[in-house]
Amino acid sequence: MFDIMCGMTRPVAPAGWPQAVLPAGAPGWEESAVSWLLDISPPELRGYAVLRRHPVALVRFAVVHTDAFREGALRALPQARTTLSDYVQPDVIEEFVAAWEHEIVRLVARRRAVGLVEEALRRRYAPRD
Repeated sequence: MFDIMCGMTRPVAPAGWPQAVLPAGAPGWEESAVSWLLDISPPELRGYAVLRRHPVALVRFAVVHTDAFREGALRALPQARTTLSDYVQPDVIEEFVAAWEHEIVRLVARRRAVGLVEEALRRRYAPRD
């Protein structure tokens, strides 16, 4: 997406685009995307050079990881009271539930951001024939 000002165009990020990533099309945007994707992914991924060299592969990993984390949180939330009730006070359980709920909201927003970056990277790297 581009914004036209005074006869010039400059890249503009869509709603939900991660703040740490320059808008698609801006100079250095892919490098900022790789950096952000590595920051939100398990730290072990930094050891795979192929993911740093191929952002479209890295973003696919980030999509799968984010989806799995969110699905795990959604499964854990209903079990919180039964699995913890013998071990912690009710107020701790309520704080725990609130933390999971907050995390789920954060992961939904992250999934949107990762999806937007994935779309932009896929446009950049056309499918191979």
